[in-house]
Amino acid sequence: MKLDIRSLLAGDRLMKIDYEIPLDTTVSGDPAGLIDGVGFPSPMKVTGDITNTAGYMRMRLSLSAEYETACARCLRPVRGEFKLDLEKTVAPKSELGDLDEYRLDDYAIVEDGFIDLDENLREQLAAEFPMRVLCSEDCKGLCPRCGKNLNDGPCGCPEKERDPRLAPLEKLLAKMKAEEEEKAATDEETEKQ
Repeated sequence: MKLDIRSLLAGDRLMKIDYEIPLDTTVSGDPAGLIDGVGFPSPMKVTGDITNTAGYMRMRLSLSAEYETACARCLRPVRGEFKLDLEKTVAPKSELGDLDEYRLDDYAIVEDGFIDLDENLREQLAAEFPMRVLCSEDCKGLCPRCGKNLNDGPCGCPEKERDPRLAPLEKLLAKMKAEEEEKAATDEETEKQ
């Protein structure tokens, strides 16, 4: 959607924003979806406003999107809502000059009285969405041997085997323990005398 802000450019002080952005794959053009492994069952809701204070315009937006994905540890389905607040300065493209790409992200760019927000907000959602989603903070994940979900209880696999690369360290630890016990026994004998 292109947001028509010509009324603000003409002197209005406030414009309310309330609309939805579809997050399906046909809009983004990405066959894997907006974010790999994450589905968005409903459009992203965008609310906020643009204020005009003597020609300086500031946009404040709140985004919310329902999502479905798999837990990163146990692969159970997870549903939730991701929320994001952002603020940008609104400026005509002609006034921004030759700003580099990173600085342009701080602005909502006006072209011919319109701001094209949809693609920028989709990109913002993709950039801010967590890389890993968990079903709960204390998710125990899957057993690396049998694949059983450890949230449902122990799997019954034998105790974890030790990594053979740690064998030299185990020998060193056993030697240090033996020396420590020997020293403690010697100290105890000395105290008795």
